Amino acid sequence: MVGYLANQHIGAILYNIGHSLIVPAILLIFVFTTESRFLLGFTCLWFAHIGIDRALGYGLKFSSGFQHTHLGNIGKK
Repeated sequence: MVGYLANQHIGAILYNIGHSLIVPAILLIFVFTTESRFLLGFTCLWFAHIGIDRALGYGLKFSSGFQHTHLGNIGKK
């Protein structure tokens, strides 16, 4: 969300990178190759965070604004 301090476009890109399933899935490969319990816990928390966000309606953001997501609009309608 710090990217939104720069502008909405950069904020949406950085938010979407952190909230897409690709990055933690790649990290999961490292978990299996290193057998790191710390990385396993971190990866599980990351997947859980993404899942909870999606369940609450906070989807991937559009650059038109923080309230506009791929799941619909956030907030009062």
